[in-house]
Amino acid sequence: MKAENDQRTGLLYGFGAYGMWGLVPLFWPLLQPAGAIEILAHRMVWSLAFVGLALLALRRWGWIAELVRQPRKLALLAVAAALVTVNWGVYIWSVNNGAVVEASLGYFINPLVTIALGVLVLGERLRRAQWVAVAIAVTAVLVLAVGYGRPPWISLILAFSFALYGLIKKKLGMGGLESLTAETVIMFLPALGYLLWLGARGESTFTAQGPAHALLLASAGLVTAIPLVCFGAAAIRVPLSTLGLLQYMAPVFQFGLGVLYFHEAMPPARWAGFSLVWVALSILTWDALRTARRSRATRLEAVTGPSAAQAAPPVAPPAPAREPA
Repeated sequence: MKAENDQRTGLLYGFGAYGMWGLVPLFWPLLQPAGAIEILAHRMVWSLAFVGLALLALRRWGWIAELVRQPRKLALLAVAAALVTVNWGVYIWSVNNGAVVEASLGYFINPLVTIALGVLVLGERLRRAQWVAVAIAVTAVLVLAVGYGRPPWISLILAFSFALYGLIKKKLGMGGLESLTAETVIMFLPALGYLLWLGARGESTFTAQGPAHALLLASAGLVTAIPLVCFGAAAIRVPLSTLGLLQYMAPVFQFGLGVLYFHEAMPPARWAGFSLVWVALSILTWDALRTARRSRATRLEAVTGPSAAQAAPPVAPPAPAREPA
């Protein structure tokens, strides 16, 4: 009973995390007239404040002394911080410049880019269905390039920056809260320096637009931290495969907001491109489910014999869960 309750609670946390990430396009326009770089800098500065408080409350400081003695790990964290800075900055700019739909595409194709990086960087071998999914995704990008009259740069930058970020996080092997704290520490001084420079030039909106605007800018840290806390609570209660399937909630919400709320144009070529991406993701999910069932049946047969393997219920596959922008 306790396990069932934990899983139900974990699902609620997972829905909360990905739901908030999916609805975040509604938040960034509220911070105007601040520009994307100023918003990004505030997000970095205030995120450190909030994750620092979280670590203080949890008393999780022991990892810091060990980390500072590992220069290679610190170098990887610096690269991760640079990648997430690019990802956050491009995402904020795209939302505030009428490109929510194109930004959502980046998170739809992110799992496919992650697979491609696994082949190119880690030397992984793909199954036939995975090759088909990647080929369809490449075709989708070409179709969208024709529809936009240019390559979908926003989508590609978001997808590749986050896929590379995920690859580095995999090598780091750190917890979500700890790694975010380390990354924001690295980003803090440049971000604070930029905000002080804006203030010295009289171009900062933090004090010029009144206390409500300043409070909204400060809350960018909460917008970063709260979904992450929910994600962490979900990750320890439900299978990683469940989080991997829940990850599609965020771009679905973002796409819906772009079309229905922000009224962004969706000519036939874009519908065709997005449809191809969704077909590729469907193939990828089907292949992962099939492979997981076969692997589990093989393991059970090896341990208990064929009858137990046939009687065992199917289990969802391990899938890469991610933390969106």
